[in-house]
Amino acid sequence: MTTTSTISNRGKWMALIAALLGWLFDGFEMGLFPLAGKAALADLLAPATTAGMTAQEVAAIKEAAAVDAGQWFSVIMAMFLIGAATGGVVFGWLGDKLGRVRAMALSIFTYAIFSGLCGLATEAWHVAVLRFIASLGMGGEWSLGVALITEIWPGKSRAFIAGLIGAAANVGFLLVGVISILLRTYLPADAEFPWRWLMISGAAPALLVFFIRLFVPESERWLDEKKKGSTTHWATRDLIGVLVGCAAATGVVAVWSPLIRVGLPVQIPVTLVGVAIALVCYMYPVWRYLQRADASSIAAGGQAISTSGDHGSTIRRLLFGASLTGVALLGTWGTIQWIPRWTSSLIEGGKGPAFGIEYASMMLAGGAIVGTILAALIADKIGRRITYALMCVGSLAICQILFRDDMTYGWGFLWLVCLSGAITAAFYGFFPFYLPELFRTRVRATSQGFAFNFGRVLAAIGGLQTATRANACGSVAKAVATLAFIYLVGVVIVWFGPETKGRPLPE
Repeated sequence: MTTTSTISNRGKWMALIAALLGWLFDGFEMGLFPLAGKAALADLLAPATTAGMTAQEVAAIKEAAAVDAGQWFSVIMAMFLIGAATGGVVFGWLGDKLGRVRAMALSIFTYAIFSGLCGLATEAWHVAVLRFIASLGMGGEWSLGVALITEIWPGKSRAFIAGLIGAAANVGFLLVGVISILLRTYLPADAEFPWRWLMISGAAPALLVFFIRLFVPESERWLDEKKKGSTTHWATRDLIGVLVGCAAATGVVAVWSPLIRVGLPVQIPVTLVGVAIALVCYMYPVWRYLQRADASSIAAGGQAISTSGDHGSTIRRLLFGASLTGVALLGTWGTIQWIPRWTSSLIEGGKGPAFGIEYASMMLAGGAIVGTILAALIADKIGRRITYALMCVGSLAICQILFRDDMTYGWGFLWLVCLSGAITAAFYGFFPFYLPELFRTRVRATSQGFAFNFGRVLAAIGGLQTATRANACGSVAKAVATLAFIYLVGVVIVWFGPETKGRPLPE
């Protein structure tokens, strides 16, 4: 049995600090656009000059720009999610082939540099492309950090550490609100909102790469797999399947995008085919790896892995994990991620404080920090499946309470936002605890990357539908409250998976 006894306590702590900082900055990068996106798109889509125009012409241009900004906002959010889904598999693949530490450093460098470059964008599509590339790294960092920490730290510590993983990302969300307030208070800016400086600050995590490469030890479980030769079964050509899956997912987003107007006769079949292709193609590297491992085992005179049930079990668990995370991610990005924009609508016309959006974002993150830690600890005590089911029921209930048309901005609203963060973000303390228990070491990073991030494809579609339904219903609140019923699906599907309470992490 592989152990981690030769890794010093200093090495364990260095790995934990690096991973927590990586997740913190991951959350920071994710929170940048939801907070700064409205101001950024208003600036980028504004006409170069309004000189010589009448007041009516200027008003018409501003109204059209506002519509375009709303459409671009939903598209950029969707492309971010597709990129994260793709990056989760690609960087997970790198983590299983080249090592957790090297791949994690590369993923952080990717999301930091390209997030920072958003501050230099001059067109809306620049932001869309840069956020897509940045999201590749964000999606990968999650699975790599989780794999590294769960393999280095002992089992008795995993529940609390899993909670810290989710909490760290939400500290990053909190940090976005704090920096936004500081920038708006102390920086002179030619725009109403200093969004460029906020985006440029996203490049800071690139410095973390040097710390990781110098001080963070590699997972001994992975090194043991490398010595056995199992890492050689990962093939670069298999990533072509991931690219095809990304293209299919992007096509689904395109047909639902408000920038491309097609009807349901096109949207429904394209969605069904596109999601099916993406599902198969994102799993393709793991499937091909297992086939090669089987063939190699037989050639060496051993028994094929699949004959022991590992091959089929891995595929089933990939689908099960993706279903669990799909519900949570669709719920989050179709509901809670709309809080900054909804808060903005509540405080329009001077009905709220100058930093009302930041306050709401910070309360949301504060609640999420508490919820993510508690979720993992509760799952360790009462079991994984019942904990997930309770989180789904709680998330549905809080969304119905929070998203009402008669809601007004005030302390009552802010405390509800805090509570919603604690309940709906609890999933992101739960998944770092549960997903590693579903997969063996040799495929853990790639499988986690797929299982956690494939749900982002569904979330991208759901997010676009929130915008569409909001326009149809005339209310973000109604659209969000309706989509929250997706949590009921999670209450059912969790019982089809294994209960891993009390079992050791698979070797």
